[in-house]
Amino acid sequence: MNFSLYIARRYLFSKSSNNAINIITIIAAIGVIVGSFSLFIVLSGFSGLKDFSLQFTNVFDSDLKVYPAKGKTISFSETEREKIRAIEGVESYSEIIEERIFIHYKGKNHIAYIKGVDENYEKVTKIDSILFYGEWFIPDEHEVVVGLSIIAKLSLGVRDYGDLLEIYVPRPGTGQINVLDPSGAFNRETVIVSGVYQVNEDLDGKYVFSDFDFARQLLSLEEDQISSLELKLAPKASEEEVRREIEELFEDKVILKNRIQQNDALYKMLNTENIAVYLIFTLVLIIALFNVIGSIIIMILDKKGNIKTLYNMGASLKEIRRIFFFQGVLMTVLGGIFGIVIGIVAVALHLKYNLIYITATLPYPAKLEVINMTIVFFTISFLGIIASRIASSRVREKLVI
Repeated sequence: MNFSLYIARRYLFSKSSNNAINIITIIAAIGVIVGSFSLFIVLSGFSGLKDFSLQFTNVFDSDLKVYPAKGKTISFSETEREKIRAIEGVESYSEIIEERIFIHYKGKNHIAYIKGVDENYEKVTKIDSILFYGEWFIPDEHEVVVGLSIIAKLSLGVRDYGDLLEIYVPRPGTGQINVLDPSGAFNRETVIVSGVYQVNEDLDGKYVFSDFDFARQLLSLEEDQISSLELKLAPKASEEEVRREIEELFEDKVILKNRIQQNDALYKMLNTENIAVYLIFTLVLIIALFNVIGSIIIMILDKKGNIKTLYNMGASLKEIRRIFFFQGVLMTVLGGIFGIVIGIVAVALHLKYNLIYITATLPYPAKLEVINMTIVFFTISFLGIIASRIASSRVREKLVI
């Protein structure tokens, strides 16, 4: 065994004759354990919270979405439909019409978006996962599915044939609006609410789902005009290859976005928060490692006689410094591993028994990930090496002469 490592191990695990030094060493070790435990718990909790925040993207957003590069609509002919079906990797696609609308019910108003979807939409998006109450609309029956927030705001009833929901959209064209009769500037339709969807608070107040033909008629669009295409890719499909073929098909007149790009602002916010949380708790670890530096320096002063003996027996100054460097590294690495193990046990118990709740029925989301264990281990190891190097540098020639 390496001479310096052997001595360092003996110093770390053997009791000092001075009880104060033993207490300081224990406090330093506990600080490392608590710091690594806290960092791991926070990263695991944030990983679970991130998955919880993004779970709606897996059920609401498509694998790939085609937007118009300019304007609000894409020209989508029968020839292009056949070419889309022929693209290898596209399992299914749905044509979408989407536009801002004004809805009115019993004197209450709300601004939303109508989302007209065709019969293939359920193959692209898991409708069953978002439907909260009632049934999905029946095509050609003037039925819509609205969000839970819209239901609450307008006090809507499902299948209420006595009071219909009114939908207004501006008519296309130019000219002035008649102030005496502004209703002439809008297309108006009445619909029945057949069901309620629930995804999250923002989306629940944003969309009104309708039949594709109903939305096209309401917006006075041509038969070959659509707002977007939502695509479901085959499990082993190459996204880059599908992108390339679609861009060639539409001749660069469209913009393609995958699930992450459709929610890029949310992903950026979550990643920024993750980095901020990591840096804050790394700062806590740095503060805890000051105890390690102090513990090693006190140990150096306590072992001054032993250091002189080792030096007189032929040990170099570099080897003596390495003793205390290894002692600090061992303390931080072993303390970090111990803290991670405690953190793994705590997270596993929470996942099994739901120890902490956000609400009365919702347990705090957490997730055990190898990447979090790796991040904590390398963070504590890197900081421990720096702290040990700083402390061991206090062994100088003046001390041994």
